[in-house]
Amino acid sequence: MLEFPHLGGLGSSIIHLWLITGVALILPSVVDRTNNRHRAVLFVIAFLFALRYAWWRLSETLAPVGLTVDFVASTSLFALEMLALVGSLSAFVIMSRVKLRSDEATDHEGWWSGPEPKVAILIATYNEDRDVLERTIVGSRSLRHQNKEVIVLDDSRRDWLRDFCAELGVRYMRRPDNKGAKAGNINHALTRLAEDPVPPDFVAVLDADFVPHRGFLSRTLALFHDPAVGLVQTPQHFFNPDPIQHNFGLSRSYPDEQRFFFDHMQPSRDGWGIAFCCGTSSVCRVAALEDIGGFPTESVTEDFLLTLSLQNQGWRTVYLAEPLTEGLAPEGLKEYVTQRARWCLGLMQIARSSLGPFAQNNLRLRDRWSVVDSVFYWLTTFPFRIASIFFPLLYWYFNITVVDARLPDVISYFGCYYVWFLVVLNILSRGMIVPILNDVSQLIGAIPISRAAFTGLFRPHGHPFSVTAKGGDRSRVVVQWRMMMPFLLTFAVTFAGLWLGIASDAFAFNDAGDGKWVILFWTLYNLVVLGATALACIELPRAEIHVADRPERVTFRADGVEWYLWITSLTMDTVRLRGAVFPAETRGTLELEGVPGEVAAYVITPTVDGARVQLLPNAAQRDAFFVRFYAEGNAPGVANVRASALLGDLMERFSVRSR
Repeated sequence: MLEFPHLGGLGSSIIHLWLITGVALILPSVVDRTNNRHRAVLFVIAFLFALRYAWWRLSETLAPVGLTVDFVASTSLFALEMLALVGSLSAFVIMSRVKLRSDEATDHEGWWSGPEPKVAILIATYNEDRDVLERTIVGSRSLRHQNKEVIVLDDSRRDWLRDFCAELGVRYMRRPDNKGAKAGNINHALTRLAEDPVPPDFVAVLDADFVPHRGFLSRTLALFHDPAVGLVQTPQHFFNPDPIQHNFGLSRSYPDEQRFFFDHMQPSRDGWGIAFCCGTSSVCRVAALEDIGGFPTESVTEDFLLTLSLQNQGWRTVYLAEPLTEGLAPEGLKEYVTQRARWCLGLMQIARSSLGPFAQNNLRLRDRWSVVDSVFYWLTTFPFRIASIFFPLLYWYFNITVVDARLPDVISYFGCYYVWFLVVLNILSRGMIVPILNDVSQLIGAIPISRAAFTGLFRPHGHPFSVTAKGGDRSRVVVQWRMMMPFLLTFAVTFAGLWLGIASDAFAFNDAGDGKWVILFWTLYNLVVLGATALACIELPRAEIHVADRPERVTFRADGVEWYLWITSLTMDTVRLRGAVFPAETRGTLELEGVPGEVAAYVITPTVDGARVQLLPNAAQRDAFFVRFYAEGNAPGVANVRASALLGDLMERFSVRSR
């Protein structure tokens, strides 16, 4: 059976860890997130802790050199871990700077002399529903910039969409084939726009499910005051929770998986001049696109490749970290994973292209570094996540030692590095890096993403473009059994190995050292992560995708009587009234801020303090709802994490399910 002898040196290691924790608790009061010197100091220290940890792993934790399984296993894990660490160190360097351009956009708003530049707003669509497209079109028409043209690029050649665009007064384009996928669709539109009597000066690219805020064009165009700027990218915000948020009930307390990248990594990349296009929510100078021959089509992620093409010709890509668009996050796990696997595949295609980091081109050293950094992220993060689940099993079932380390040393070397790394990232990102949840978001797609990484690296060509499905029926519980099974099976195998190791001497390495403590804690952590990942594969029903919960006063008129009431839970179709009780089927009208005229309505169900009401808006009122919900106001979703709210939501989610 497992026995744990006296752990010498544990006390001093814990003291080291507490000292670092104490310093970390003071940091938020003295660190300015926007000060590059402060950021550099934090990451230099993180860099040193990482190198100290790497040296310890190399010099003290590997199995003795020899033709043994222990040596092969321990060095394999070490190699994977060090490759992932190189990616982390590269990220440290990138995050040591930050560039925020809001003041620049304010100072140069309306920089042009003469009439407003003409902007073509390109809405690329393939298979989206009418409701998804309608809000994007209405939001685009409502932009404050006057000299604009909204153009729907339909790659499915749908007659109903052509007629719908005519009803809404926007331009419709289709092409005879789908060559080049989204990039080819946009290039076809650019060719036709060049034939117009007055071609556009800029093009804004929106995915079919992304609605621009009313200031989207005025804010982004301001950064084109610099004639070297070819493209301005803005962050993507989402008005619905992603699958991890939703399935864990964390949409009010935990940010979507992309918030760290858009809110923190992209501004840091911009600090180095290596921010890149992310497809939707971007604006590009037409002259720059003409200079590079249009959107590149050699990758399924044409956006990153577009940035490299622009930089190769001397054009700059800059980033404006303001919430100027909002759209649909993938609502299902399969779509969520498919999207990220496509990003990974596309990046590997770029690395192997003529604009790759080792090809002969005009890219700057920092541009090449940008690609290498992204390659390391996709190629090491997800395979290492799989390895961290697999390697402890070698200990429990085959007596193979992969990390031969004393617990005090683990605390001193790994613990100090990990705590500092976690604290620094959370200070700079306002608490976005949450252990276990962060691991779940990586592990859930680790297998297909790792497959895409190696496929793209060694066989980069001949892969079709996979469209991320949005919308659809999400009204019932769906268990993604095929996604869940690897995690359930690995959980069972891990649990069985742990039980055998505790119950029997025959199944666990049983030396006089305390290396078994490392494997024990590692295994217990893996069980928690695997269990949580399996639970994330249970997709819960989704209700209305955009709800305004801010209470406000409205006037309700019915049967010749007028009431001044409170409303909450306002959606496109329903609203809850509070302040007076009405019988079912009561018909009346509502006056809502920002909505023209009075909205027809009737009571669906009386409530204790009011009623739930069905809204019957006309076409103009429906457009006003779209603008109100999607094109105005602050960013939707959660931008920072409060531990108390996060724990409260988790307790509520799982306590309800356990009853």
